[in-house]
Amino acid sequence: MPKASEIKRNTAVDYDGKTYIVRDIERSVPQGRAGGSLYRMRMYDVVTGRKIDETFKDSEMLNLADLIRRPAMFSYMDGDDFVFMDQEDYTPYNLNKEAIADEALFFNEETAGIQVVLVNDAPVALELPQVVELTVTETDPSIKGASATSRTKPALLSTGATIQVPEYIGTNDRIRVNVEERKFSGRAEK
Repeated sequence: MPKASEIKRNTAVDYDGKTYIVRDIERSVPQGRAGGSLYRMRMYDVVTGRKIDETFKDSEMLNLADLIRRPAMFSYMDGDDFVFMDQEDYTPYNLNKEAIADEALFFNEETAGIQVVLVNDAPVALELPQVVELTVTETDPSIKGASATSRTKPALLSTGATIQVPEYIGTNDRIRVNVEERKFSGRAEK
C-alpha cells in the first residue's frame, strides 16, 4: 500500500469500494500547517467513467487496484457488443457499445496498439494508442496548392467520426488522427 505522495498519474487505485484511474495530481503545501503536503487527485471510475476529485494527506495510505491491460485487436460486432481478441492467448473480450462509444469512433480491424483494461478478469474499458491511422471516406474535393496552414474542412472517416482536416486532404486519403484531441495530425505513411 503506497502513500498518497507515492501515487503517479495513470495508477489504478481502490477507493470507496470502486476502482479508479488517477488522471491528474496537484500537490499543495498549505501555509501554517506543520509538515504535510496535500495531494488533490482527479480520478475516473473505470466502470462508469464518473469523475471525482479527492484530496489526500501525503502520509495517507491508498490501495492499488488489481488492474490488467491486455493487448487486443478488434474482431467483430456481436449485437450491441464489440468483441476484441487477446493477441497473446486469443481470449475474446466483449465490451458494450455504449461503454466505449467515444473510443469506437477511432478504431477498426486494422488498428494496432489497442489494450483492453480488465478489473477482476472482467473487461471494463478500452485504451487506444495516442495516434491512429484512418481513411477519409467523404470530404470536399482537395484543392491543389493548398498549404498545410490554410483553412480546414470537415472529413468523414471510415469509422463514422467527423474531424477537421486541411484543404489538401481528399477522399480515400489515409490520415493520422490524435485520439485524445480528436484532431488531424498528418498524412499516414504510405
